[in-house]
Amino acid sequence: MATAIVATAFGGPEVLASVETEVPPPGAHEVTVRIRAAAINPIDYKLYSGAFGADPSQLPKRVGLEAAGVVTAVGDDATAAVGDEVIVYGAGAAGLFATEVTVPDAALTPKPAGLGWEPAAGLLLAGVTAVHTLEAAGVKDGDTVLVHGAAGSVGLLAAQLAVARGARVIGTAAPSRHDALRGYGIEPVAYGDGLAERVRALAPDGVSAAIDTVGTDEAVDVSLEVVADRSRIATIAAFGRAGEAGIKALGGGPGADPGTELRAQARAELARLAGEGKVEVVVARTYPLAETADAMAFVAEGHAGGKVVLLP
Repeated sequence: MATAIVATAFGGPEVLASVETEVPPPGAHEVTVRIRAAAINPIDYKLYSGAFGADPSQLPKRVGLEAAGVVTAVGDDATAAVGDEVIVYGAGAAGLFATEVTVPDAALTPKPAGLGWEPAAGLLLAGVTAVHTLEAAGVKDGDTVLVHGAAGSVGLLAAQLAVARGARVIGTAAPSRHDALRGYGIEPVAYGDGLAERVRALAPDGVSAAIDTVGTDEAVDVSLEVVADRSRIATIAAFGRAGEAGIKALGGGPGADPGTELRAQARAELARLAGEGKVEVVVARTYPLAETADAMAFVAEGHAGGKVVLLP
């Protein structure tokens, strides 16, 4: 038996409950993983809030889309072995806020020995999204890139990866986050009135590309103002504005490019970079699995300052 977190209704964190559940034995190309850490993402609470529909037949609904742990059992033809340390994300893996889960082996990425459980758990969902934004915007060596929301989970990884590619990165963030961004080689700029002028002052020769991770009108408008080529502006949030503005929308929103294959291919390289310390996942806070509702409420406030991770 395992402990798992489920939503018993659609609503806020108060609908979450801890239940005991059987762990099915792994079938062909499946493995069972004992979870050591599981990361919370905004999509988690959207899925049980009713924002994407409130079909009662889906209840009780398991929660959690990324985690890290140790393989405890394998099915026929599985690509992993008992004892392997792995990151679990994608390929149909879900309901990962639990002590133990059975998942397709295609959802596994080997965890580098030098990467801790908490950052490993929070790496891939934001990381593959970040890679997708860079590819869509064509970010390369020598570019000047504007990243909106550079202190957020996706924005910080996108900015770090852009720096690693040889780009100059200007990142919007609250002033309280500026010193931290400088530590990653990112040039911080405060959002708010006058943002376009502040960006131009930092980059008088122009901005090559822009990545929007926040979805505000300011982020879209300033991107359009400072980037000449609209095909080099990508957003993961402003789906309504993207179509009318002629910029690239990425992810699961209406009309967006899901980038499924690209994101799947990015997992191993992200794990390698994180294991070598070339990109960092900032873990803001950890909670015991039993306090998932409290952790979700904290994430929903929108000012976590990094990944929030559950420890079963």
